[in-house]
Amino acid sequence: MSHTEKPRAADVAATGGWSGRFAEPVSERVKRYTASVGFDRRLAQADIEGSVAHARMLAAAGILSPRDLADIERGLAAIRGEIAAGSFAWSLDREDVHLNIERRLTELVGDAGKRLHTARSRNDQVATDVRLWLRGAIDAIVRELVALRRALIDLAERHADTIMPGFTHLQVAQPVTFGHHLLAYEAMLARDGERLADCRGRVNRLPLGAAALAGTSFPIDRERVARELGFDGIAQNSLDAVADRDFAIEFEAAAALVMVHLSRFAEELVLWSNPRFGFVTLADRFCTGSSIMPQKKNPDGPELVRGKSGRVIGHLVSLLVLMKAQPLTYNKDNQEDKEPLFDTVDTLVDSLAIMADLVAHGLTANAQRMRAAALEGYATATDLADYLVRRGAPFRDAHEAVARAVRHAEAQGVDLAALPVAELRQFSPLVGDDVHHILTLEGSVASRDHPGGTAPSRVRAAAAAARASLPPHNATEE
Repeated sequence: MSHTEKPRAADVAATGGWSGRFAEPVSERVKRYTASVGFDRRLAQADIEGSVAHARMLAAAGILSPRDLADIERGLAAIRGEIAAGSFAWSLDREDVHLNIERRLTELVGDAGKRLHTARSRNDQVATDVRLWLRGAIDAIVRELVALRRALIDLAERHADTIMPGFTHLQVAQPVTFGHHLLAYEAMLARDGERLADCRGRVNRLPLGAAALAGTSFPIDRERVARELGFDGIAQNSLDAVADRDFAIEFEAAAALVMVHLSRFAEELVLWSNPRFGFVTLADRFCTGSSIMPQKKNPDGPELVRGKSGRVIGHLVSLLVLMKAQPLTYNKDNQEDKEPLFDTVDTLVDSLAIMADLVAHGLTANAQRMRAAALEGYATATDLADYLVRRGAPFRDAHEAVARAVRHAEAQGVDLAALPVAELRQFSPLVGDDVHHILTLEGSVASRDHPGGTAPSRVRAAAAAARASLPPHNATEE
C-alpha cells in the first residue's frame, strides 16, 4: 500500500485499526496468541460504563457535539442489550473487548463511534475497566464473607458450652469450647474483610485521562468522570496510572489470605469428620462416595476448598512475577493480569459460598465425641499447675510437680481427675480437698473468664460483639 492510499476495510479488520503503519496483516497464529477477547469480554459492562462517562465528559468540555453524545449513548445502550441477550458477535479479528465494542458502536452510529476514543487510549481504558470490575467483585466477595461470618457466629452461640480439646502440635493441649474455636475463624475472616475494604480504597482510583502514558492535550475533566463512575479520586501520575497493577496484586494477596483461612478450616473439617475424630458430621450434599468402596463418604467440598487455595496463591505469585521486570509504562505483558484475577474472584466467591452453606446448614457437631476427646491427653494439667501457683508454689516447681503427676496417672491408665487427693499430695503438699473441681473440663473452661478467653460467658459475649460488627443483614446479603 502506498502512502497515498486509504486503508481498506479488510486491512483495518486484519490489523486492528493501524493498517496504515503496517505492510502486512497479523498472522492467524499471532492473532490467536495475542487476542484477549476470549476472556476480557467479562469487562464489557465496565467498558460501556466507562465509555458513557468519558463521552459525557467530552461533550461537557465541548470536545464532542450533543448529537455525537446522543448517538454514542444510544449505540452503547444497544450494545449493552446485545451483550445481555447473548446476541453480540464477538470477533477475534477485533482483538479485545474494547475494539469489539468500539467497532460495533461505529457500525451502529457511524462517525460518532469513531470519535469516542478521543482523549483516551486502550492503556488507560483497560486500567479503568479492570478497576471498575474489581471494585464490584470485591463488594460481592465481602457479601459472601459476611454470610460465612454470620454462619460461624450462629453456630458458635449454639455451642458456647460444648467442650472439645484444644490442640497445639495437633496434640491435646487444654479444653476449649467448640464455640470459641469457631470464633477463631470468624476473627480471621473479620481481618480479611478489613483488608479487602482497605484494598478497595486503592482500587477505587480513576486512571482514565492518562491516555497512552503522558496524558492528553484535550481539555478534559478527570474529576467529573471520577465522580460519575463513583471513584474516590484520580490516579495522580499518568505514567503510574497506566502501568500500575499494584491494586490487582494487593487484591490477590488479600484473596490468598482468605483462601488460606478457608483452607485451614477445611482441613479441620476433614479431620473432624474422620471416624477417628468423629467431632462433626457433614451433610451428604457436601460429600461424595467411592467408585469401588461402597462405605465411603468423602468430604469433597472441604477438600476442594483446601485444594483451590493453591491456585489462588499461585495467581498471586503469577502477578508478582508478571510485574517484577516491566519498564514503564504499559506493556503487552499486562494482558496476562486478567485471567488470574478473574479466576481468583470466581474461586473465592464459590469457596466462601460453599463454606457458608456448609456451616449454616450442613454441619452437625457431636458433643459427646468432643468431650470424650478432651478427657484424653491430660488436658487439665495446666489447670493443676495454676492451682498450685495460686497456693504459693513457684510456677516452675508447680510445672515439675504436675509433670510427675501426669506420668504417674499415665502409668495407672487414668486421668488426673481420677487420682485420689492423697495420691496427688505425693507430688505437692499444696494439694487441697478442692482440687478435683479445677480438674474437671467445665471448671477448666469456666476459669478462662477474661476477654478473649474460652469461658462460655465470654464466648457468648464475643459472639454478640462479632455480630454487632457485621453490617445489617439486608445490606450485604440478598
